Amino acid sequence: MPLLLGCIADDFTGATDLASMLVRNGMRVVQMIGVPPEADPAPEADAIVVALKSRTAPVAQAVAESRAALDWLRAHGCRQVFFKYCSTFDSTDAGNIGPVADALVATLDCGFALACPAFPANARTVYQGHLFVGTALLSESGMEQHPLTPMRDPNLVRVLGRQSEGAVGLVPFATVEQGPSAIRSAMTALKEQGRRYAIVDALTDAHLRAIGEAAAGHALITGGSGVAMGLPENFRRAGLLAASVDAGRLPDVSGAAAVLAGSCSRATLGQIAAARAHLPVLELDPLQAPDSDALAAQAMAWAETRLGDTPLLIAASAPPDRVAALQARLGREQAGSLVEDALASIAAALADRGVRRLVVAGGETAGAIVSRLGVRMLRIGDEIDPGVPWTLAETAFAPMRLALKSGNFGGRDFFLKAFETA
Repeated sequence: MPLLLGCIADDFTGATDLASMLVRNGMRVVQMIGVPPEADPAPEADAIVVALKSRTAPVAQAVAESRAALDWLRAHGCRQVFFKYCSTFDSTDAGNIGPVADALVATLDCGFALACPAFPANARTVYQGHLFVGTALLSESGMEQHPLTPMRDPNLVRVLGRQSEGAVGLVPFATVEQGPSAIRSAMTALKEQGRRYAIVDALTDAHLRAIGEAAAGHALITGGSGVAMGLPENFRRAGLLAASVDAGRLPDVSGAAAVLAGSCSRATLGQIAAARAHLPVLELDPLQAPDSDALAAQAMAWAETRLGDTPLLIAASAPPDRVAALQARLGREQAGSLVEDALASIAAALADRGVRRLVVAGGETAGAIVSRLGVRMLRIGDEIDPGVPWTLAETAFAPMRLALKSGNFGGRDFFLKAFETA
């Protein structure tokens, strides 16, 4: 079977979010961890998602890794490329969304790409170029306090314009409402006017499917996972994709279960609070013990006598004031590395003691843990909540079920619900 869609994601949870969307719409999907070696054959799949840890990497590194991923995907024959970033457009004015997109546009020599992070199922919508989280503008949603990529401007035309070397236009709601043909014409007009990108409004799944249909002939699409929902049907319409049954079916894996949370988002903090009455919960305090080995040892001493039938939850999440205090003490990068290293060590120790079902909250945390477990590839299964599937991973210890959750995703009962479907 030909490789239809080649995807590049800027973090690991975002990659599984996109992969889950494609599985839900009938594609067989494999997620690769990092850029595979050049000589590696492509796994059999309709779509391959290369998961990078580039969202907060230095710009030059993010661009180089994204280009390498593109080269690998093109060498294996992908027909269309998707650059996936977060539905909250996480970035800074220095990058990395704009610089990476610029590099992909240049390499593909396509001159133009749409940009749409909307994901209505998770309350992310774009109206008149402004990104909303629920009823709040992005800049009033809590993302303005993000420790690594604070988002203080909800106007995506301005945000992407500050990052990119190309001009940015808008396909507004009124045009999107008219359907695929109007959207296609508007994007063509913007390209002819010299615009490199078009922010495209979307409030509903119907809008996203229309945008996907309008982009059927585009070499490159950029956005959140929502806009990908319309892409499988394009391939199906062209006779390249058959109807797929049980695209997300995974084999059963038995063993102990745990949750590791490093995200400091409002959603994850609420999920931890909801789990306290039902699961054993340990909340680590990196500010009190700013040493990754000490934090890991504390966690494993607590977990040793509690591993069993009931999932454990170990969190290094904290509200914004505690995060700010830790960053002030250690510096932003060292504070982030401390939490990631501690949780990665805990994940390896838990796997060594028989944990085979693991939920991870937070993109940076997920990247560190997957790397420490020696995972190179994930088979994508069914969703727990929108954007968060179970996956099957071969690890350095044994096959494991992993769920890699973006910090902002999932309902308040997510950590409880996850193991009902594992």
